[in-house]
Amino acid sequence: MWRRSALSFSSVSLPAKTVVVSLFETVQMSCGLQSVERFTSGVGNLREGSDSSSSKKPVIAFVLGGPGSGKGTQCSRISQIFGFAHFSAGDLLRKEILSNSENGLLISNIIKNGQIVPSEITVRLIQREIESASTNRVLIDGFPRSEENRIEFERIVGVEPDLVLYFNCPEEEMVKRVLSRNQGRSDDNVETLKKRFKTFTELNLPVINYYRAKNKVCEINAVGTEEQVFEKLRSVFDDLRRCQRRWEFVCRIKNGMFFLPRTKNRPVLRQKG
Repeated sequence: MWRRSALSFSSVSLPAKTVVVSLFETVQMSCGLQSVERFTSGVGNLREGSDSSSSKKPVIAFVLGGPGSGKGTQCSRISQIFGFAHFSAGDLLRKEILSNSENGLLISNIIKNGQIVPSEITVRLIQREIESASTNRVLIDGFPRSEENRIEFERIVGVEPDLVLYFNCPEEEMVKRVLSRNQGRSDDNVETLKKRFKTFTELNLPVINYYRAKNKVCEINAVGTEEQVFEKLRSVFDDLRRCQRRWEFVCRIKNGMFFLPRTKNRPVLRQKG
């Protein structure tokens, strides 16, 4: 009889360990082998410099955090090193603003007031980016920003995220970062920042808590240098990669080498014959 080998983790925090283990065990137990195969062709193929593409259902990671938490900077690095497509909900909205369309003018006024753009507008922009991405692994930066966003995304796109990264950073640190980045954005000022922080606390945190209850949230301490924060993230994706290697063994069932009967609590791996 074959026994499942224990998952090993290096420097990942306990919440991250729980997310990684839950992610792969839930996929196999609740969704079946096809979903495991999706992970082994998606998150499972995490490798530095990877640029593979696939028409399969995408692996989706939401990336949440307050303004100035560093999520955009870190998403760019994850994208480059681990082969994820990365797009920011905020950048998509700003692109729409520059189009001078009716929706663009509406979005501009809402953002200046530190409020949330109508969910369907944002979700349709995101859906278009997912469908046109060159890889089946995507990071969605700064979304969903409210429970309404979350519900609309699941309704329109028809899926839940596979992973939620939450960049936890003190407000005073975020203010310092935003005011020093000098990107020329109209909403990078103290008055608007106060509104944005209030909006994040009231509307974003319930979304994070919703996914936390589903063991999908990996909370990152976003205090530190860019390199220090990235090392915390790297450990998460490295452990996802290690998990995948173990699940590849399970997926040899495709070749008739093993069968995987289900038990009440977890699968048991046995050798055929």
